[in-house]
Amino acid sequence: MGKPQLGQPRIVIVGGGAGGLELATRLGDKYGRKGKLDVTLIERNRTHVWKPKLHEIAAGSMDISAHEVDYLAQSYWHGFRYRVGDMIGIDRDRRQVQVAPYFDTEGREVTPKRSFDYDVLVIAIGSQNNDFGTPGVVNHAIKLESQADARRFHERMVNACIRAHAQSSPLGAHQLKVAIIGAGATGVELAAELHRTTREVVAYGLDQVDPQKDIRITLIEAADRVLPALPERVSKETEKLLARLGVNVLAGAKVSEVGADHVSLTDGRAIPAELIVWAAGIKAPDFLKDIAGLETNRINQLVVRPTLQTTRDDGIFAIGDCSACSWGERGNIPPRAQAAHQQASHLYSQIPRYLRGDPIKHYKYRDFGSLVSLGEFSTVGSMMGALVGGNLVFAGIFARMMYLSLYKMHEHALHGSVKVSLDTLARLITRRTEPHVKLH
Repeated sequence: MGKPQLGQPRIVIVGGGAGGLELATRLGDKYGRKGKLDVTLIERNRTHVWKPKLHEIAAGSMDISAHEVDYLAQSYWHGFRYRVGDMIGIDRDRRQVQVAPYFDTEGREVTPKRSFDYDVLVIAIGSQNNDFGTPGVVNHAIKLESQADARRFHERMVNACIRAHAQSSPLGAHQLKVAIIGAGATGVELAAELHRTTREVVAYGLDQVDPQKDIRITLIEAADRVLPALPERVSKETEKLLARLGVNVLAGAKVSEVGADHVSLTDGRAIPAELIVWAAGIKAPDFLKDIAGLETNRINQLVVRPTLQTTRDDGIFAIGDCSACSWGERGNIPPRAQAAHQQASHLYSQIPRYLRGDPIKHYKYRDFGSLVSLGEFSTVGSMMGALVGGNLVFAGIFARMMYLSLYKMHEHALHGSVKVSLDTLARLITRRTEPHVKLH
C-alpha cells in the first residue's frame, strides 16, 4: 500500500486479537486494496495466535509456528497497515491515538512515541485475568494472557520434568505438581492437556519419573462446580472426565494467598505446587479505566451502545472482551471468541454506513453455545440454546468436530478457504513425522 490519499477515511483498529485482526483483514481486502479506506492495525505483538489456543501452547500440544500469523505479512497481503506498539492515550478533540515507544528485548528503541490520526477508531484490545488483589499472584503465578506467558509456562514444565529425572534425592513435596486456579474453560482445558503432555514428555527417556505417582494436577475453583458459567449438566460431565484423568478438582475452594511453592486456601489448607497458573476472572486492561473520558465499568470495559459505539463518542467503537455490550436481562454479552467474531463482522458492514452518514444497525448477539475441549480425550458443550429453547448438551466426537470448526471459521476469516485447506493438510502430514508434544 502507498501513502494515504487526501480525503481517504482513516480507520484505526487497536488490538490484533480475533476481532481486531478479522476486521482489519476484511476491511483491507474490500476497501484498503482499492484505496477507498486507509486501514491501520496497531498491536504490540509481532504475531497473532487465536487466544483459545494458548492453553495448548502452554501444555506443548500445539506447534505455535504452524498456527501463528505474522502481522506484517498479513497486512501486506490484505490491504491494511500494521504498526507495532501499545496504545497509551486518545486525543478525542484531534482524533488521534497515542502509541508508546516500542523497545526490543535488549532495550533499544525500535519506534518512537507516535500518534495516528483516525476518522473511525475501533478498540479491540481484549482482556486479562483478574487476580482480585490476591497476595502472591503477581510474584508466583503465571497468567495465560499472551504467547509469552504460554511459552514461559511450557518451558518451566519441561524443565521441571528434566530436573525431577536428573536429581538423585526423592522428589520434594511440591515437585511435578501443578495448581490451576480457576475452573473456567481455560483452566479445565489446560488441566486436561497437561495430563497428556506431561506424560508424553516423561515418556521421551525421563524414566526416573513415575507419572502416576509423581505428576499431580489440582484444579481449584471458588464456585461450587467447574465451568460455573455453563449449564450444570456440562459441568457434571466435565467433572467425570477430569476424574477419569486423575485431575484433583477442588470446588468451593477460595484462594487466600499464592506462595512460591504452594497455594493457600481460606479454609487453612495448603496445596503444594511447583507450577501455579491463575486462570480466574477477567477484566479489561487497567489503562482503559476512564480513558479520554470514555465511560467504563468496574472491570475497565468500555461501555458501548447496541451499535457498538462508545456512549460518549460516536467515532469510537469497542468490540470483544474489552467492551461492555448489553444482552438485556442476561447482563452483558459474554467474553467469548464467537462474540468478537460476530462483532467484527457487524462492524465490517456498518463502518461504511457510518462514514456515509447512514443510520447504523444494532448488533444482536447470537449465542451458539459453549464448547470446552479436553484435548484428545473428549469435548463437551452446550449448543444452540436459543434455537431449541433450552440447552442441548453433548460430548464426544461430534462436539470435538464443532470445537475445531470454530477455529476453522477464524482461520477462514483471515486466510480464505484455499490457504486454510492447504495449511490443514500440511499440519496433518507434519504431525505424523514429529513428536506430538513440544519438548523444548
